[in-house]
Amino acid sequence: MPPALLEPRALRRGGTIGIAAPAGAVDPEILAAGERRWRTRGFTVERRGDVLARHRYLAGDDARRAAELMTLVADPQIDAIVCARGGFGSPRILDRLDAQAFRAARKPLVGFSDVTALLLWQRRAAGLIGFHGPMLERGGDLRDDELDALVAALTGSGPLPLLWRGERGAGARAAGRLTGGSLTMIAGSLGTPWEIDTRGAILLLEDRGERPYRIDRLLQQLRSAGKLERVAGVGLGRFDGCDEPDASITAAEVLHELLTELGVPWVAGLPFGHGTPNLPWPLGARARLDGERAELHVLEPGVLREL
Repeated sequence: MPPALLEPRALRRGGTIGIAAPAGAVDPEILAAGERRWRTRGFTVERRGDVLARHRYLAGDDARRAAELMTLVADPQIDAIVCARGGFGSPRILDRLDAQAFRAARKPLVGFSDVTALLLWQRRAAGLIGFHGPMLERGGDLRDDELDALVAALTGSGPLPLLWRGERGAGARAAGRLTGGSLTMIAGSLGTPWEIDTRGAILLLEDRGERPYRIDRLLQQLRSAGKLERVAGVGLGRFDGCDEPDASITAAEVLHELLTELGVPWVAGLPFGHGTPNLPWPLGARARLDGERAELHVLEPGVLREL
């Protein structure tokens, strides 16, 4: 049984961001540009000297990437951990991580895409809320509104409820805790110790470059595994690069068709995913979804602000 849910401690203004590379190999120029963006907001940025290591398509071997993450977790000078990029590699190191150390440190952890695996693992093994949000993979191209939203989320200074408006919706209202991320990584969690728990949850989904038939296959895998039976509602983010010019059906049509069959409230076109804007949301926090108004209301900050 997963441990009771905890919020990480809020990032303090002027605090220190630790950069982790748990997945794909990192471009030094993009990394440096992303670090500068954080420094312009008054934060200190720290990283290990081997963050630019390469092993095939990975940011160093599994031992290096796991050790780096555990070093940042254990370092009392690091206030929050932001991943450098996704790609592939996070699932390879999960059995090397110390869930109790993550829980004791209570540091905000940020990432998306392949890092969905790490966020789901943290939620299941450490009972800790994490943040699906922008990393450093866009370097200096990270938009001001995205960085503003991430700083507000990590410091707990943003207004609540946080309101997101989608482009289309259906059904009435639903309430539950947020879970989800990359559709591909969610399907990949099935049968693992960090398998996603969707019971009574608002499931948020996004992905990139997956053709409509592959999205259909992933959704059917989730349905066959019983992961769609008890969801309270579904929110769709961006699915960029998923359509084929001559395809008989679009990715959106595949998604909307399944959601209509499920009969739960849903909203499409929410501002998160691989494109822009990619706004942060706390995996594990309570939220309310309004299908009729095509809105998502995040009801909790996702961090603990200490007096």
